[in-house]
Amino acid sequence: MHRDEAEGEPERRAFTRPELEAFFDHADDQVLRVRGKGRKGWLPAFRDAALFKTTYAYGLRRNETRMLDLTDFGRNPEGREFGEYGTLMVRYGKAKKGSPPKRRSVLTVWKWTPGIIEEWASEVRPGMRHASGPALWPSERGLRIGPQRLDSRFAAYRDALGLDPALEFHSLRRSYITHLLEDGYDPLFVQLLLSPQHRVHDVQHEAGTDGDLCGGGGYLPPSITQVSGKFDAGATGADARLAA
Repeated sequence: MHRDEAEGEPERRAFTRPELEAFFDHADDQVLRVRGKGRKGWLPAFRDAALFKTTYAYGLRRNETRMLDLTDFGRNPEGREFGEYGTLMVRYGKAKKGSPPKRRSVLTVWKWTPGIIEEWASEVRPGMRHASGPALWPSERGLRIGPQRLDSRFAAYRDALGLDPALEFHSLRRSYITHLLEDGYDPLFVQLLLSPQHRVHDVQHEAGTDGDLCGGGGYLPPSITQVSGKFDAGATGADARLAA
């Protein structure tokens, strides 16, 4: 079974906030370290740092991340401060067996996200060897980064920091869900944002946080008001930022 499909495995978990900050700081440090030596390898190091942050920023799965194109971003009329990066069209969402990939639109929720993507897409990515293609994340040897590179680079950064081996690439998605809820976003809208027709099983609160939803470490229970289909894009306020 594909690792992305096992979203509810109890041994897998989200990052704590300090762990996530340390992970992103380490990724940034690799760019500075390689660039300081005058080596061209800082370009893929920058790509990896931006890729991990983007994965977390939109709660993406591994294949959803690697299959992104430059043209998948757009404006959100209800979030003009995000500019050209107010929405993200995920074209290769997880599909049922025998069905084509599912599509969904995810709205940007954190103010720091557009700057990360803009710097990569406009200033750094053009220096990559295969930047002429549509892929947001070209590899050093091909038009699109491969899944093994994502896993190996994630594991290398995690292990260099001595973090829990239970943390995996999919932990970035788990962290996105968990942190939105801990920041006070309505659970129903987080559920709609991630999977309108399915239950959410990735939520894990840090010990010591307000765990009313999950008892301090369990999973978000299915909503009794579950709504199928696409959330009303005409809504306003914080809810409109979460689902479309």
